[in-house]
Amino acid sequence: MTEAQKQRLETQLWKIANELRGKMDADEFRDYILGFIFYKYLSEKQHLFANKLLETEQVTDYVDVTDEDDLEAIKEESLEKLGYFLHPSELFSAITKKGNIKIDEDDEEEVGNFILEDLQGILNAIEQSTMGNESEDDFNKLFEDIDLASTKLGRTPNARNKLIAKVLAHLDLIDFQLDQVDADVLGDAYEYLIGQFASGAGKKAGEFYTPQQVSRVLAKIVTLGKTQIKNAYDPACGSGSLLLRIAKEADVGEFAGQELNRTTYNLARMNMILHDVHFSRFDIRQEDTLEEPQHLEERFEAVVANPPFSAKWKSADNPLHETDDRYSQYGRLAPSSKADYAFVQHMIHQLADNGTAAVVLPHGVLFRGAAEGVIREYIIKDLNYLDAVIGLPPNLFYGTSIPACILILKKCRVHDEDILFIDASAHFEKRGNQNYLTDDHVEKIVQTYENRETVEKYAYVAPISEVAENDNNLNIPRYVDTFEEEDTVDLTDVTTELQGLEDEMAQTDASIAEFCEELGIAAPFNS
Repeated sequence: MTEAQKQRLETQLWKIANELRGKMDADEFRDYILGFIFYKYLSEKQHLFANKLLETEQVTDYVDVTDEDDLEAIKEESLEKLGYFLHPSELFSAITKKGNIKIDEDDEEEVGNFILEDLQGILNAIEQSTMGNESEDDFNKLFEDIDLASTKLGRTPNARNKLIAKVLAHLDLIDFQLDQVDADVLGDAYEYLIGQFASGAGKKAGEFYTPQQVSRVLAKIVTLGKTQIKNAYDPACGSGSLLLRIAKEADVGEFAGQELNRTTYNLARMNMILHDVHFSRFDIRQEDTLEEPQHLEERFEAVVANPPFSAKWKSADNPLHETDDRYSQYGRLAPSSKADYAFVQHMIHQLADNGTAAVVLPHGVLFRGAAEGVIREYIIKDLNYLDAVIGLPPNLFYGTSIPACILILKKCRVHDEDILFIDASAHFEKRGNQNYLTDDHVEKIVQTYENRETVEKYAYVAPISEVAENDNNLNIPRYVDTFEEEDTVDLTDVTTELQGLEDEMAQTDASIAEFCEELGIAAPFNS
């Protein structure tokens, strides 16, 4: 997609958002827009798939098919290959056409045809079509956040109908180009909207989204030197964008993830399907990862996460954790007020022997003491799993301005006598109130990690013995000296410069005094 095409797409998407803006919070209208994008995607996918099956038939366009036997045959094939089924009358274009609304006019009297009941029936039918099939779990209650009866959409049914019809009409103008292999219009649309919601709605909407450039750093590192990854896992997967980023760096066989928030869990499943990941290749579960892990017996070649910073968890209240294989060997549990190391321990447990884990955490994990210090020492000294520490700039993440770091962990380390420290905290550009990493910044981090060499004021390869001497404190300034000496001040030059300024001021004062004398007024100072 060219930059011009992308701008047109984003303009159209924002017009849709503006239809809903002011009626509800960003994280609420997000659910409607992304839900309808998902419905449009499923619809166009069904249309293209059915047309492929009809290439040798008399009727070659799915929208014109009325024969029940043909429809039943298409349904059977669709359920096997796509995992769901839509009748021709249930396609996005059909319901939008039925709505018959003009999006460029704001006529209060215009209502269009009433489609809310039909639309609700279609969304229910998509889920029902999957029942009894392998795809049932992946489609179950995917549209539950789209409440077409909500008064936030309008006080009356007609007002709600008009608004929804306009949103569908705007979306209908976007060509997702699903028939073009290299096109990722849908991916761009989805990522743009998720990013906009995250940046515009603060922490609540940003919880499910890791900035793309940070995701790229994680994805590039966990796939370094590989073109294929057996499986990838994210224990706090949010909308799934971080998992999908890995697929841009290497071929991924299977995806797994877990997410606590129900709405965000639905987003993650939608995101997988929208990015053409077959329902048989992903397993996204909803539950508390630390309390109710859903993939405990599996091991993954790539493990990534951006868990909620210093979240509370029930460590102190759950004696079962003391015998949990994920935590028991470390001697201490992560404090109940800060679950950061609980996520690290969980990720280590799920990591395959040939895998790499990369996790984004607050800087406190590098130096905090007590239980966290005990766990950190065990990871470094006893397990020797910590491969690198990367310091990121502040204000990269939506909803928090604090700086973060990335821990890179490996069970079978090539460089097991040292730990690489990278200080990228001063390398960023500003975009409004937010900082961001450019492609060059991302490349420098990854290249430095790959080269594993000391770079003045940027990176340092620290022997394990040196880390031990620092009591396993990983605070980056202990290892990477970024101090910049100030230029030496020559006092003789300064004195000469000040004397020159004095002379200039004396000359200026004399000129002003002459002008005042000519004008017959008193000078503003004593001569």
